[in-house]
Amino acid sequence: MPLVIAIDGPAASGKGTLAKRLADHYGLPHLDTGLLYRAVALALLDAGLSLDDHAAAARAAEALDPEKLDDPRLRERVMGEAASKVSAVPEVRAGLLQWQRRFAADPQGAVLDGRDIGTVVCPEAEVKLYITASSEERARRRHRELAGRGETASFATILADIEARDARDAGRAAAPLRMAGDAVRLDTTQLDADAAFDEARTIVERARGSAR
Repeated sequence: MPLVIAIDGPAASGKGTLAKRLADHYGLPHLDTGLLYRAVALALLDAGLSLDDHAAAARAAEALDPEKLDDPRLRERVMGEAASKVSAVPEVRAGLLQWQRRFAADPQGAVLDGRDIGTVVCPEAEVKLYITASSEERARRRHRELAGRGETASFATILADIEARDARDAGRAAAPLRMAGDAVRLDTTQLDADAAFDEARTIVERARGSAR
């Protein structure tokens, strides 16, 4: 039986790191669905179009080139903000939904992380995790990550960005960020990467055991 692991949570909660480690551990393909929305935003910006041009955003989503997901610009802080804006466009989400579901339909299974994986993209996933952490801790992590890439931004600015993204993601009409009713919540505020991975793996094994 394919193993599909759906991982949701707010920005900088550690879900991406956990998703990659779980995918490696179980030998499954991994998709950071946030990159899809960043790629749509980047396509608009590269074309000189406004992020508020919903029709253009929908067209960009339909024409998404998977090879563009390796563009290093997608990891920049500004692209996270841009992605949060285009992800609120219902037509963009609809355009990317089948793309994500095809990825999750891999015969062996898959690990997907994002904002609406357990609630919308893969509601029947065998394992659902909701990864979270305090906004202050998430801002500290993002600050360290950006500094490691040579990007400069104050802690206060990053915290404000994260809180604004939280509000935008939770408040949008289309597929808002929320924890699926059958997901397991994992707060990583006090956990390092290894401890968080151990907890997540325990949750996965417990869920797989229950499914059997």
